[in-house]
Amino acid sequence: MSAPPLPQGAEKQRAVRSMFDAIAPRYDLVNRIMTFRMDVGWRRKAVRALALPAASTVVDLACGTGDLCRELARQGLRPVGVDLSLGMLRAARTDAALVQGDALHLPFPDASVDGLTCGFALRNLVDLDGSLREMARVLRPGGRLSLLEVAEPERAVLRWGHGVYFGKVVPRIGALLSDADAYRYLPRSVAYLPTPAALVDVLRGAGFPDASRTLLSAGISQLLVGTRG
Repeated sequence: MSAPPLPQGAEKQRAVRSMFDAIAPRYDLVNRIMTFRMDVGWRRKAVRALALPAASTVVDLACGTGDLCRELARQGLRPVGVDLSLGMLRAARTDAALVQGDALHLPFPDASVDGLTCGFALRNLVDLDGSLREMARVLRPGGRLSLLEVAEPERAVLRWGHGVYFGKVVPRIGALLSDADAYRYLPRSVAYLPTPAALVDVLRGAGFPDASRTLLSAGISQLLVGTRG
């Protein structure tokens, strides 16, 4: 039996919010297990890539339970977390200010923050281009963007192995420890992402002319960074 089509538009927003509300209680546990704790190092690199002065204000979009907020604070920055899922915000473990919000309508004035991070949520946004332009709106000129997302290794054998793990093993881990439907959806949601070159082009067109992409951990994760023009 073929998988149902991925949701779009308002249906996607409802599905994503409901899914993350459901998996919030064990989200951190499943992340650590399925990434073998590599996600900790990825977040550290993402924050370092901001290269912002101490006490800079950084919005963490799709903050979830606050992992990136905690890393931002550890590195001397002032995080503000935003997430669509109220369940995630209720499960958050951070001292940062938190607000429920939509990536297309961020609750901040124009050019009001120094940096913006987002961890593994680009594929869950309803309108990627519109959301990136909204990120550019709230960043001051010269402000920095640092985004983490899943990726596919460039080498064929690694790509095959990663496909088996991400498509077969991760859903089983999720089903055992959390919500089966959610962790069947997450590997499929990669289909929402543009090609790597197109993703960088979208970033540059949204207001980050120096946007660049770096593969992490043999290509299973990617870091996208840029400066607000």
